[in-house]
Amino acid sequence: MIVTINGQQTTINPPLKLSDCLAKNGYRDMTIAVALNGTFVPKGEHANTALNDGDDIEIVAPMQGG
Repeated sequence: MIVTINGQQTTINPPLKLSDCLAKNGYRDMTIAVALNGTFVPKGEHANTALNDGDDIEIVAPMQGG
C-alpha cells in the first residue's frame, strides 16, 4: 500500500496503525504533531488509527526561536 509522508510517497506493508508507521520512519520518541488526510490526530489516538492506501500523513516538529 502507498501512503504519502510529508509529500514523499512511501510503500508500507499493511495492516499498519499510524503509530507503527511513525516508529518505522524514526518518529517514535519525538515530540511531533501529526495530521492524517488533513485532520489532526492526537498522540493518544496514534495506536488506534488505521492507515489506508492513499493516505496523506503530515508530520511537523515544534521549533524554538523568536
